[in-house]
Amino acid sequence: MSVFTPVAAGMAVAAVLLLALGVHQLRRGRWLGSTATMLIGALVLACAGLAATLAVGTRGYQALTRETTAATVTVAPSGDRRFSARIRFPDGSERVFRLAGDELYVDAHVLKWKPVANLLGLHTDYELARIAGRYADVDSERTGERTVYELGTPKPVDLFTLRRRFPLLRPLVDAEYGSATFITVDRVARFDVRVSTSGLLIRSAEDPR
Repeated sequence: MSVFTPVAAGMAVAAVLLLALGVHQLRRGRWLGSTATMLIGALVLACAGLAATLAVGTRGYQALTRETTAATVTVAPSGDRRFSARIRFPDGSERVFRLAGDELYVDAHVLKWKPVANLLGLHTDYELARIAGRYADVDSERTGERTVYELGTPKPVDLFTLRRRFPLLRPLVDAEYGSATFITVDRVARFDVRVSTSGLLIRSAEDPR
């Protein structure tokens, strides 16, 4: 559960109570007091809406505080410049892709929060975005078969879109960027796709580091 979920819930309850108090004061003829109370309630309600939006927007993203394994991929050549890639996610789910090219390519969205957001428990969030086959030479990349698949999960609110649409998030977000990594596929092998605060990298699954 996102740290923003209880915050949004608490603010929503407080806003409802303030608005109810404002209505009660209005009925008793306390115009000035009711106006101030209802304005504060409306402000708290707006903050609750922002927190709820952030809670929804961070769903699907994984918190990153150190280098961690985002997925394990087993690749196997299946023909001339063709290979299969079985990707296993940390939750145990798996997907298999048939790719064309000489190399395995994976990219991700990375969102880095500023220190003020770190105090709320947010550090660096990431989500794997795409997996594809990549050709070693530019000419083949231009003319060869393209195989690209989405890894990100559909969501009602996308955090990257939120960052661009809502100026209120600017003080919280330090940087947003895409990161990609690729490796040659010439044999059956298993790799860990790792993500750190500096971006993606691929290592052999047998690498003890």
